Order: sequence, then structure tokens, then C-alpha cells
Amino acid sequence: MSRFHSPISIPNVLTIIRILLTPIFIILMLHHRYTHALLVFAVAGLSDGLDGFIARYLNQRTALGAILDPVADKLLLVSAYIVLVVMDVIPDWVAVIVIARDVIISLGIAIFTITEKEYEVRPSIVSKCTTAAQILLVMASLFDPTGTKMTLLDLLLQWTTAVVTTISGLHYIYVGMGILQESNDRL
Repeated sequence: MSRFHSPISIPNVLTIIRILLTPIFIILMLHHRYTHALLVFAVAGLSDGLDGFIARYLNQRTALGAILDPVADKLLLVSAYIVLVVMDVIPDWVAVIVIARDVIISLGIAIFTITEKEYEVRPSIVSKCTTAAQILLVMASLFDPTGTKMTLLDLLLQWTTAVVTTISGLHYIYVGMGILQESNDRL
């Protein structure tokens, strides 16, 4: 897999747009403009899928993109969960689980970097399911931010998001411990 060498590529521009959409999303939420916030969130989500597609199929993967893309994703989702909790749209325990997983992943990457352990970031199936559940919960919450239509589906989405996020976090811990143990075994 060769990498595209210019940092200015279509996928990187889309990722930067996603980063810039995050404060707009937050401002819209804080002003109770949920429909507009949902639209911005959806556009950000589409840009995420599009930048990945373009990077892979037009061979425009860059080192900068490998760093920026997950940062943009985490920034948008963590911001969404914080704002949804602050505005009392979703339960705080769901946001704590979502954010704790991201903190654990970030700490793992920091440990690998500090200890100079080699690793490759490849999202697993459970990680992709986690991201999908987290996005669906945000979007469903934006459709009914006041909870007036709270249904079994909302509760199911909250619990599904919490469970798959927990499983994903445990999976990343397991994989990370394996990488650390493997490098210690070689010493």
C-alpha cells in the first residue's frame, strides 16, 4: 500500500471540513436548533465515509490523514455526547461509557508511542459496529431531543450503544495488552 505524499488531498480536506463542522454542530445544539444540528451531523458523517472511500480507491492515503481522520471522528462524537448529556437529551452513563472507551484507546496509543511499540491501527468489526451504534444514537436523539416520543427503540439504542462500546473497549484493551506482551517476550 503506497501512500499519497501531498498532505493536501481531497480526503484530508474533507476531514478538516468535518473538524470545522464540529463547533457549528455544538453551537446549533446549544441554540436548540436540532434539525440543523442533525443536518450538520449527517453531512459530517457523509464526509467521513467519503474521505475513506476516496483515500482507498484513489490511493490518496497520507500520514496526516491517518492521524487526522480518527481525531476528527472522536472530536465530533465526543462533542455530540457531551452536548447531548449537558442538554439532558441522553443519560449521562451512556456518554461516560462512550468517552471512557475513547480515552482508553487514546491512552493505549500514547503508551505505544512513548514505549516505541509498533502497532497498526485497523478498526475491528466490533469497533465499526460501535461507531455505527454511537452515530445512530446521536441521530435518533436529535430526532426527539425532548424525549416526548421516548420509545423502546430509544432505550434499545442506548443499551446497544453501551454494550457494544464496552465490548469494543475491552477488545482494544485485550489487543493492546497482547502487543505489549509480545514485545516484552522478544526481550
